[in-house]
Amino acid sequence: MLITFTSKAAADVMMYTEHAKRILDLLHKDHHRGVITAAEAGQAIEVLEREIEESRLHAAAEDVERDVHAHHNENGDDADHEVIEAVTFSTRAYPLLEMLRAARAGGHDILWGV
Repeated sequence: MLITFTSKAAADVMMYTEHAKRILDLLHKDHHRGVITAAEAGQAIEVLEREIEESRLHAAAEDVERDVHAHHNENGDDADHEVIEAVTFSTRAYPLLEMLRAARAGGHDILWGV
C-alpha cells in the first residue's frame, strides 16, 4: 500500500507504507492520516537528518544482513549470491526531506491520508 504526502510547497511524494511508517514513527505521527505543520517541519528535518547519519554509520551491517538473506544456493555452500541493489534509508527519506525543507521555507503543511 502507498502513502502519498502532499503539500503546496512541492510535488507529491509517494512511499510504500512500510518505508513511510519508519519515518512517521520517528516523527511520532500516525501513518494512516496526519499533518506535519510548517512549524513542525524544522524539528522533523533535524530528526530525519540525525537518523540518516545514524543509518550511514551502520551501512556495513545492513549490507551483510541483506547478503545473508539473498543467499539462494541449494548446495549449502556460500559461494553463489544474488547481486544486491540496496536502497538505503537516506535514499528513501530524501524526497520527503526535500518536501519538508520546501514546506518550512514556504510556510506550508504536509498532509497524508486525507
